[in-house]
Amino acid sequence: MTFRLYPNQTTESKLRYHRKLHKDLYNAAVNNRFTQYQKFNHKVDYFEQQNYLPAFKEVWVEYKELPSHALQATLKRVDFAFERWFKGLCKRPRFKSIRHYSGWTYPDSAGFKVESNGENGYLNLSKIGKIPMRGQAKYWGKATTCTIVFRNGKWYASITINVLEQVLKPEILPIGAVGIDLGCKSALSITDGENHQQIDAPKFYRIAEQKIKKASKEKRRKRAPNRNKKIKASRRFKKAQVKVSKLVARVANQRQNWVHQVAVEIISSNSFIATEKLEVKNMTSKAKKGDALSLSKGKRKKQKAGLNKSILDVGFGMLRNTIKYKVEQIGGVFVEVPTRQVKPSQTCPKCGNQHKKTLDIRVHQCGVCGYIQDRDIAAAEVMLYWAKGTLPGLGTSLVDADLSGSTSRTRKKAGDLEATRGKEASKISK
Repeated sequence: MTFRLYPNQTTESKLRYHRKLHKDLYNAAVNNRFTQYQKFNHKVDYFEQQNYLPAFKEVWVEYKELPSHALQATLKRVDFAFERWFKGLCKRPRFKSIRHYSGWTYPDSAGFKVESNGENGYLNLSKIGKIPMRGQAKYWGKATTCTIVFRNGKWYASITINVLEQVLKPEILPIGAVGIDLGCKSALSITDGENHQQIDAPKFYRIAEQKIKKASKEKRRKRAPNRNKKIKASRRFKKAQVKVSKLVARVANQRQNWVHQVAVEIISSNSFIATEKLEVKNMTSKAKKGDALSLSKGKRKKQKAGLNKSILDVGFGMLRNTIKYKVEQIGGVFVEVPTRQVKPSQTCPKCGNQHKKTLDIRVHQCGVCGYIQDRDIAAAEVMLYWAKGTLPGLGTSLVDADLSGSTSRTRKKAGDLEATRGKEASKISK
């Protein structure tokens, strides 16, 4: 549950000070790990850094004001970043500036206290004080963790609530079953086999695109910061940057609000949902150089860039994940159909015949049984029938299905953890 905080001037100065101290601790922990390995060939782990916290506080006495559990959570964040790097899941951990360090976490209730019944209230932080907050939670229970976040000039509190399982599940589970196909023109094509519904894409970014481009152009005309040349950003640059950030944040908030409204509407009458397995990251990758040169003036590259923008504007990944967790929250079933095997857009839902169609063909017309339907609705029917086990032909078994999607790629094995650490660290030392 995320609540907006409204600190006064004195409290906000304390919040900024605590944020700076956590940022400095994060950077010090990262530097300690690299230095110890490069100079002494010693691998520092989380527990070693945690045990050094008391001695660290004796030298840097300002950290005595901060709760120990919050400092341990910051060290745990460093450990998590290194573990992901060792496994090949992200890049090398870097030092963070205050601009890119959002906040800190209280891992237990010892550092904070929530005075609320789920709607508005107050947040009491250790060594900081009592802060009014606004927001409304759908469910409420015992607060377990709290993360303070600073974003676009505003303070937020992300609070984890321990809710009883009986509260989450409704007394009567909806009996509906639908198949959902995601697209750019119609964001969702929904069908239960008899009734069909299509929800148009809201295009929040497309609507605000010109304003964002204009604000970004104004920002580029201002004096930007340059660390190498020791040039600071001008006040006008900072002001223009805030304007761009607000426009982008507004689009993100609109999309998130729309996604939750659509998800709630779907699960209000359906507890069985089938949709396609998509890898959005691979779908929105840039066009290859060979593809861009296949047509004159890089036409293919421009088309792919426009398609990527439309996919991200709809928010395929956010839609799928939100619908999934909401339907599983009420005790329903969420099925991801393997697109490589089933091929929903190429398969007839009535007879199971597969016929390849290009993207410009928007109507499904089967040459075997003569079934005519909108392409997206037909794909949603295929996914629903496959998940139920009633699709003629291929893909009628959940057990025998190839669970790899058509857009997925095989990730290279990370290899032995210790060997990976040594290899990456040797690159750093060079």
